[in-house]
Amino acid sequence: MDLDIQCEEMNPSRWAELLSTMKSCSTIRLDDCNLSSSNCKDLSSIIHTNPSLKELKLNNNELGDAGIEYLCKGLLTPSCSLQKLWLQNCNLTSASCETLRSVLSAQPSLTELHVGDNKLGTAGVKVLCQGLMNPNCKLQKLQLEYCELTADIVEALNAALQAKPTLKELSLSNNTLGDTAVKQLCRGLVEASCDLELLHLENCGITSDSCRDISAVLSSKPSLLDLAVGDNKIGDTGLALLCQGLLHPNCKIQKLWLWDCDLTSASCKDLSRVFSTKETLLEVSLIDNNLRDSGMEMLCQALKDPKAHLQELWVRECGLTAACCKAVSSVLSVNKHLQVLHIGENKLGNAGVEILCEGLLHPNCNIHSLWLGNCDITAACCATLANVMVTKQNLTELDLSYNTLEDEGVMKLCEAVRNPNCKMQQLILYDIFWGPEVDDELKALEEARPDVKIIS
Repeated sequence: MDLDIQCEEMNPSRWAELLSTMKSCSTIRLDDCNLSSSNCKDLSSIIHTNPSLKELKLNNNELGDAGIEYLCKGLLTPSCSLQKLWLQNCNLTSASCETLRSVLSAQPSLTELHVGDNKLGTAGVKVLCQGLMNPNCKLQKLQLEYCELTADIVEALNAALQAKPTLKELSLSNNTLGDTAVKQLCRGLVEASCDLELLHLENCGITSDSCRDISAVLSSKPSLLDLAVGDNKIGDTGLALLCQGLLHPNCKIQKLWLWDCDLTSASCKDLSRVFSTKETLLEVSLIDNNLRDSGMEMLCQALKDPKAHLQELWVRECGLTAACCKAVSSVLSVNKHLQVLHIGENKLGNAGVEILCEGLLHPNCNIHSLWLGNCDITAACCATLANVMVTKQNLTELDLSYNTLEDEGVMKLCEAVRNPNCKMQQLILYDIFWGPEVDDELKALEEARPDVKIIS
């Protein structure tokens, strides 16, 4: 049995009621429930007395170091078999790290620890690394985003990586590491025996100087499936270096996050080679890069290659216009693998979206999720979009937020939702203004089609 509660204030009677339920739960999730250290006393008892408990999520609660002290008493009992522990944004400091080190050292069942968005600092995480190096520790996933880490942490992390072949996922995003530290970390990863599958280094102060070393990890670690380096100013030069690793036969990457990396259309030539040759690649985010129509057209040419198996492409806010829509439409009519396309916040206009819809209506098109928010669409385009909604039964999610659709356009979409052939599950209409008549129609739709979620 699972307990999954979010964003609920806990009064004493409600808490007492839940405690009796927790005694038999395998998963407990209490995110954003205004819990404090006093609740951790009770949770410690639950951990101690419920050997079936495998997963505990307590994100976004003011537990503090005192709360973790209580929790860890339960975690250190021999009967505890917890596997996954989430403590993100719980007001922890380096003082909690000694207690958590003891758990890592003593509890071989624990395979995931998520402690991001806590002010652990470099000193605190160095203590955690001591626990990682203990032979009893079998941790596979470690999440340390927003932990106020600096370059000085890398030596301890590399020592832990050398000692811990079980580690599969390491997330260090949103820490001020810089190029020197990331280079050192990458060299450690190349030498380490661990089969790392996920490496997240977003917003870590990386430039093109680090990219040759990251590329070396890509070419030497066939286990690496997920690389995120978004929000780093690597530029076209850095991307070209990354692509050397991505194109290596050893590289089996599946997910690549490159949002806001100062890329231009010049990077699309290198990315096109990756798209058309790397059959393992399934998801790519290029959000907030100035690719422009010329860059997008290069990517589209690659996506028509039979070896391109990409399933998700995120190109939001990339300086695109209607001029690239013919190329995108052509991809939609040829590539059966592409299922998710985020192309919002580009000035496509009605003309561009009409062209996209030609590809969407093609029998080969398998798009499930289409995001067209803030694309300068008006009511004039909604009849065509409504036709796509009714005709393409694989389309289950459509975002048209921040477009001037007006009552006329929204009513056409509602009419499509009412059609039994429409298999839409989620229609997103943020920040679109309509009158009372549309309000009434949306309320009626909620009753007529409870399977469709209209978010506004």
